[in-house]
Amino acid sequence: MALRIIFMGTPAFSVATLKALHAAGHQIVAAYSQPPRPGGRRGLDLQKSPVHQAAETLGIEVRHPLNFREPADREAFAALQADVAVVVAYGLLLPQAILDGTRLGCYNGHASLLPRWRGAAPIQRAIMAGDAETGMMVMKMDKGLDTGPVALTRKVAIAPDMTGGELHDALSVVGAEAMVDAMALLEKGALETVAQPEEGVLYAAKIDKAETRVDFARPAREVHDHIRGLAPFPGAWTEIEVGGKPERVKLLASHLAEADGQRGAPGTLLDDHLTVACGTGAVSLVRLQKAGGKPLDAQDFLRGTPLAKGTVIA
Repeated sequence: MALRIIFMGTPAFSVATLKALHAAGHQIVAAYSQPPRPGGRRGLDLQKSPVHQAAETLGIEVRHPLNFREPADREAFAALQADVAVVVAYGLLLPQAILDGTRLGCYNGHASLLPRWRGAAPIQRAIMAGDAETGMMVMKMDKGLDTGPVALTRKVAIAPDMTGGELHDALSVVGAEAMVDAMALLEKGALETVAQPEEGVLYAAKIDKAETRVDFARPAREVHDHIRGLAPFPGAWTEIEVGGKPERVKLLASHLAEADGQRGAPGTLLDDHLTVACGTGAVSLVRLQKAGGKPLDAQDFLRGTPLAKGTVIA
């Protein structure tokens, strides 16, 4: 027997789970996603979300209510007579009427080891905090923010130079596999849940633009984790003087560097290869991107923008 599933998700991260559930033979009776938003080169074209596009390719009906405040939207949801709703980065808090709108409830694929990193940006926050591991959890949803009991956990190691983008892609695949396993157990009536611990709760607040600028006065480890956690999006950045004026440059990859006994004020280049002094230690900038330009490895960046030892960036 296959489950009748309502899938709820929006970004590219969610697509792997949608496709995996469909491939596993479940009946996806509808996909809910955020409405098309203005985009394109001039911001005038309405862009369908990645989940919207994937669902249409699979022949699945797509719905995108602004919220579920309208009785008609809630009634339409219940009328699908689904066994379960699967939620992966949908982008809306679900009211109780939706949480109760299927036979078996709503299950969320969340990209952290709950209760650590509840909230909007668990992938970036885990790297920025220097965590050595994270994971995907399948959680039965309740009215709280990522507070429901956990049904299944898959852990993923965070390598020392792993970026937010790389972890995003790894967790997307792991999360899809975990949700398929969870739904197989649910179908058999064998999916058990365990309440989250009350200790160890941390909230992964949405990344604010004000915190994306790199502060080289911090220890090298923190600078490195900041850069890789925000790569490739939204991207940590600094200012570099080019042609006599400061220019914003995104820093997309780095690694901890051996300073070889050299010291300098934070932000000072310690060599001709983009090794930058920090409050303690140093980092090597590995991949950079000027505004309006394409990402470049350090060597290629320096060909177009020579920066000598002793230059200060901020």
